[in-house]
Amino acid sequence: MSQTSVADTLREYLSLLELLDDAYWEAGSIAHKDLLYDIITIFHQEVAELNKLSIQDHHYPYEVITEGVRRVVPQLERLDEQRHEIIQRTQTLTDFRDIVSSVLGILEAQLRTI
Repeated sequence: MSQTSVADTLREYLSLLELLDDAYWEAGSIAHKDLLYDIITIFHQEVAELNKLSIQDHHYPYEVITEGVRRVVPQLERLDEQRHEIIQRTQTLTDFRDIVSSVLGILEAQLRTI
């Protein structure tokens, strides 16, 4: 499998952040909101660093920049396992299922190369 480009990764992360933001406001408990907020914060940091790259570098293969993204996989997997309890709206749940598998694939490929 070829590595995902910076541009493709950035697009996936931004899509995930949008869905996580929706899920945060839809969450019914503080514990769920805390989990979502933690994940959102980590991805915001990574996206901020990716946005610092020159646009000419967006075709290069993606490499994790921030330390938090290296450690977010267990939280994302937990969220994925509990998505039916945490994410309330059907549309958000459907979109999340599609995006999270893509993001986990990107992250797991990165962790294999470390």
